[in-house]
Amino acid sequence: MNRFYLFLRRVGALVVGFALAVSVHAQGNLEIDTPAISALKQSMQKRHGQLAPLYAAGAVGLASDGSVALRDAGSVPLAQRAQVNSMIAAENADRAALYREIARANDHPEWEADVRRTFAQRWIDRAQPGWWVQRGGNWVRK
Repeated sequence: MNRFYLFLRRVGALVVGFALAVSVHAQGNLEIDTPAISALKQSMQKRHGQLAPLYAAGAVGLASDGSVALRDAGSVPLAQRAQVNSMIAAENADRAALYREIARANDHPEWEADVRRTFAQRWIDRAQPGWWVQRGGNWVRK
């Protein structure tokens, strides 16, 4: 009887281990790197230096959908507004491409929306104190 019990425990452990492995595989690799992903990250990193002061001033915020939004247009001088809007559009295009490329690199293009949601939460969690983020549709200062 003891041997049978040990056998069941081992089988149970194998089943649990297999289930965990399948679960991890199903979640995908968000840290996957391809030339396309690397190029997008570099582009975003270069732009971040220009966006950071706008985040700090509250002009720009991190939206709950994984994009960047012009939160307070009035805090951007009119002469610079077109440039800021262009920067935001470029950032959002790179973010959308990043989400798509990560899903593709995991051989699951249908995961794009899940990747976007995961990154949206990551961006908000990692936002610096004082930056504006969107939670539940409302803008809040972190």
